[in-house]
Amino acid sequence: MPLLPRRFERLKAVLDRRMGDLTVVLEHVDKPHNLSAILRSCDAVGVLEAHVVSLAGRTPTFNCTAKGSEKWVPLHRHSNSVDLLQQLKAQGFRLYGTHLSVEAVDYRACDFTGPTALVLGAEKWGLSAEAAALVDQPIVIPMQGMVQSLNVSVACATLLFEALRQRQAAGVLPTCGEGVPAERYGPLLFEWAYPEVAAWCQREGRPYPGLDVEGAISEELPRTIKLRY
Repeated sequence: MPLLPRRFERLKAVLDRRMGDLTVVLEHVDKPHNLSAILRSCDAVGVLEAHVVSLAGRTPTFNCTAKGSEKWVPLHRHSNSVDLLQQLKAQGFRLYGTHLSVEAVDYRACDFTGPTALVLGAEKWGLSAEAAALVDQPIVIPMQGMVQSLNVSVACATLLFEALRQRQAAGVLPTCGEGVPAERYGPLLFEWAYPEVAAWCQREGRPYPGLDVEGAISEELPRTIKLRY
């Protein structure tokens, strides 16, 4: 069954609002519930992609909490935090890490309108010393109760929606795809619309077919290739 035009327009509308300059870095956050909730928040806010550094031997998994958001927000795996954070710095991201220290400031006092990476650690021990040393600004979410921390997925959602609020107030939210690197927009749209065909093209080492204005594939494909979910 070919992709319906209204489905294609929905995919385009969501991708048009994605923000490549807002991301999340998760260090040793491995519980499926937390990963699922975080990716769901990323999708809701418009984050293009997220990053995780897992504990040795752990593979990120998701549960029903994600509501399928792992399909729309890729979670890139990395072997260590130092290399990842240095790469993000080199790309122009400012790193804000949830970390209790004398330099930590209220998250609402920070400017999240520029390239921003929110760095969060596991609930039990927080960020590693190596990751904390690379953070540009430690941040805290003030607590009013006896318990002095939030669940990591709730903390992440709080920070993400503050970034969204600030960007909306500043008038810098993307609306026409400008938040996605130009060279990635077309391939991403194709992967969203035709994941099975995209996977086949990757296996065959061939470029993705073109799409017409209604989202239909503009060339003949083998009948064995499924066109969509």
